[in-house]
Amino acid sequence: MISIGHPLVLHNRLLLLNRNPSFFPSTTRRSPSFTIRSSSTVRERELGSELYASAPFPPIKAAKRVVLVRHGQSTWNEEGRIQGSSDFSVLTKKGEAQADTSRQVLIDDAFDICFSSPLIRSKRTAEIIWGAREDELITDSDLREIDLYSFQGLLKHEGKAKFGAAFRQWQLDAANFNIDGHYPVRELWARARSCWDKILAHESRSVLVVAHNAVNQALVATAIGLGTEYFRILLQSNCGVSVLDFTPQPEGGSPLICLNRLNQTPNSPIAASGGRKASERIILVCHGATQSSIEASVSNSGDLPMNMLGIIQSQKTAELLLDLKVSSLISSPKKACTETAMAISRVQEAADCLGADCVPRYQEMKQIEYLDVESILQQSNMDATEVSGHKSGWLNEYDDRITSTIWHQSEKAWQSLLSELSNDAEPEKIVVVVGHPAIHIALMGHCLNLTKDWMGSFHLDAGSISVIDFPDGPTGRGVIRCINYTAHLGRWSIPITRSIVDDENF
Repeated sequence: MISIGHPLVLHNRLLLLNRNPSFFPSTTRRSPSFTIRSSSTVRERELGSELYASAPFPPIKAAKRVVLVRHGQSTWNEEGRIQGSSDFSVLTKKGEAQADTSRQVLIDDAFDICFSSPLIRSKRTAEIIWGAREDELITDSDLREIDLYSFQGLLKHEGKAKFGAAFRQWQLDAANFNIDGHYPVRELWARARSCWDKILAHESRSVLVVAHNAVNQALVATAIGLGTEYFRILLQSNCGVSVLDFTPQPEGGSPLICLNRLNQTPNSPIAASGGRKASERIILVCHGATQSSIEASVSNSGDLPMNMLGIIQSQKTAELLLDLKVSSLISSPKKACTETAMAISRVQEAADCLGADCVPRYQEMKQIEYLDVESILQQSNMDATEVSGHKSGWLNEYDDRITSTIWHQSEKAWQSLLSELSNDAEPEKIVVVVGHPAIHIALMGHCLNLTKDWMGSFHLDAGSISVIDFPDGPTGRGVIRCINYTAHLGRWSIPITRSIVDDENF
């Protein structure tokens, strides 16, 4: 366990080589260059104290999937009180209903164990989700919510009035926030890292963890190697579900870790539940399955149209986005992407007929060559069937030449999207981007100000959507509201959890 007094300095060389031995040079991958990265605008001299040096993760014997769930709405959530690790709030009726929805979503999974925060609001959520299962439910105090000391119990306006500058720092620079002689976010990161040692040490293949907003953020961040400056950047809504896959290394050492899903919520991901409100948003839509996507292989076989499943997926996505007025639609020029974009456009234009608006909606449609990565994937020596699109971290299977090309091209695409978000006087601007999962993974990497070496740490499925909010405008930090949301696909959705019988890689 890393103590609170451990030097809080992150260097990507230490982090990547300790956490992910796949980044050592091999026959197909060159040793990456390493730089200190930050998604924030904090000055470099302050940054050194807020980033975290993560110790290597313990080796595992078999693949492990960990499902994180935040508790349902609590009475203090409803009142707008600062909860922290206090234990005076309980689930509201809405919170109980949210927990029951999560129970139904996860009912078919054969979890081996459940770890829960001991706080009432979280433990009750865990009990509802766990239901009649006879397997073990363990409470762990390290999973309690962030300790906020004198802030706890205050309404937000009371915190602002009573603590002034400290409250402003909590809002604007939480990683360096200090109260009562403590740095709560730094302490939380250390505690989350300790939790992973216990979770991974347990002999289980499928693990449910029910906890809180801040601690779940810290668990996700420490797993994939992000420091404390990413606090409030990876959202966790009430009963939002996040999934992390841990894959053992043949030679031992720290497992490969991939964020398979972030914040799949009981309600629509575009409803903006939780987090700061944003008037600018980018929605990344992965095109529907193509004719080469049989048996879940990634398409690198050319410019192919969608198959019947892809057509259904695109229509379901268009229906989901009907709740928003889309400002512009941008897609890769590939057939599957343009077909998906057209499906979205047709539904938007029929908004009045469908009862979603009083008038039809018309949006500008564009194609950006920088979003075309299928042509790059075609340059790989691997056949499409060699790379499983359902396998976490599948981008790691491509050689460094391919991922580097995707990364550099995606940077140009990201800058184009930010310009698109900025060049309109609309009070709200929603840009929908349709492309291949690989380009969207890279775009999220640029949003988080990472390097290409993190691309294998994220996963997207065909037909999924991911949402990036810009509460401070397109020149500010992007906040990831959800990643790989597929619940809108109905019976064709990708399950949050899968059977792990005879399936080492899920």
